[in-house]
Formats: sequence, structure tokens, C-alpha cells
Amino acid sequence: MSKFASGNSTVLFFYDIVRLDEKLLLNALRERARVEPVHTARLPLPIGGEPPWQADIAVARGVSHATTFYSAVAAESWGMPVVNPARGMAIARDKAWSQAILAAHGIPTPRAMIAVDPEALPEAASTIGYPVVVKPLKGSWGRLVNLARDEVEARALAEHKAYLPEGLKGSVVQEYIRKPGRDLRVFCIGDQVPAGIYRIHGGLATNIAQGARAEPVKVTGEIEDLVQRSCRALGLEVGGVDLIEDPGRGLLVLEVNPTPEFKTTQKVTGVDVAGLMAEHIISLARR
Repeated sequence: MSKFASGNSTVLFFYDIVRLDEKLLLNALRERARVEPVHTARLPLPIGGEPPWQADIAVARGVSHATTFYSAVAAESWGMPVVNPARGMAIARDKAWSQAILAAHGIPTPRAMIAVDPEALPEAASTIGYPVVVKPLKGSWGRLVNLARDEVEARALAEHKAYLPEGLKGSVVQEYIRKPGRDLRVFCIGDQVPAGIYRIHGGLATNIAQGARAEPVKVTGEIEDLVQRSCRALGLEVGGVDLIEDPGRGLLVLEVNPTPEFKTTQKVTGVDVAGLMAEHIISLARR
């Protein structure tokens, strides 16, 4: 049991913006425990020493990746468990690092190369074979993801990236998968894989944020295995795993989101994702 634990569980809830997802999770937690919300934009977080708030476990949620990550870092410095752990979040947010770890664990992923400098991008693309998908090393919602269909486009992307800030110069260059106009977002909560959706869209990105529509996924044994293995490999308690259907190889893991939005999945499937997340968080607090 956590050194912070008392009779009833107390959950420290870090946030920056309260979207519908955060409201659903906050309500589910409040039905099961005492919740101490902390608006990270307004309060500094000490590193080490005694925690400013007594709690059994912390939950880090936020629109800002920095908010989520550094609130987890601070809480862990107090000896407090966090969902998700800071290291797991850091790995999952880094597209190259996370794919490297997934590949090392034998989890099927698209072929990819790291172009640390824009100068290496065209060679990476030609080595993999056109067309290729060029992604920033870190990012979400399908932002700054581009398709290079030939060497001319690859070199144009490289020239563009050369003028970007240092943190945006590097890329993951990934083989283009001829998917059937959709991908899958499937949720892992502890040992459970309770629900998932197809994100259907005609374009390159199939993010709900970019206009994709959602339909429920039947979670098969293969999907469950891939999703659980992916989250375990990255060290995540809760994750939204993105899968893609390759015509020849079957399901491949694209990436894992450590603070996934779940409102659409909850609406489309009828599964109480927020409630299941809250139950798992409370169970971790009571260990």
C-alpha cells in the first residue's frame, strides 16, 4: 500500500484544461474516492521533499504534453505513484523511441527510419521506398504528418524542415501502409482491453480531431494481445493503442497515446471507459 494511503483513497488530479474527457473521468473518480484537483498552470510543483497534497495516487491529464509529463515527474519525486508513469509517457510521446521499443519487443510495426537531421530524410525515404509517411519525432492529432510520394517531395520536405525550430527538424520516416481508409484506436486499462473504435477517413490521417467518423471495433484475441503487449512494453497503465490493417501482414501497431481521449469511444461503444479507468486507478492506489 502507498505510504500516502489512509482509510479511503485520495486521488490527486493534475489538469490544465477540463475537456469532456476530463469531466467524465473526474466524475467517475469522485464516485469512488476523494479527489484533489490541481490546476497546473496556476500552481508551482516542488521537486522532491514532502508533497504539497496528501494522496494515494496521482492522475496526470492535460492537453499540453508538457503539463502532463512534468506533473507526473513532480509527483514521482514525492514518492507518489502516477497514472501514467512519467517514463512511460515520455517514451510514448516520442514516436522514434516508442517504435524502437515496440520493435525490440517483437510487436509488429511499419518499417521506419529516424532522420535526426533533415539532410537524412531523402535517403531514409528512398531506402524504405516511396511513398513514405514523414512524421515529427513528437506530436499528436496528426499534426505535421506528411506524405512524400517521390524524391522531389522528400527533398522539399527536408528543405522545409531545415527552417523549423530545433525540436521539429527530426523525423520518423515510415512506410506507407495502404490501409482500407481507416485505422483502429483500442483502449488498454490495466489488464483489460474493453473497447475500441474504427476511425474512418479518406485522407492520410484518420484522427477524430481531423474529422474522422467512428464505428465500434469487435475486440478479438489478436487485438487484445497486441494492445496489452504494447502498453506493457512502454510501461503504461492506461493507453490508447493505434493499429493499422496491412493487406499482407495484418495488424500493425502505429503508436500508443498515454493520455488518450475516450469520449468518442465511450459514446460509440456504450462502454464506460471513464468508470473502468477510475476503477483501475483506485485499485492501484490500494496496493
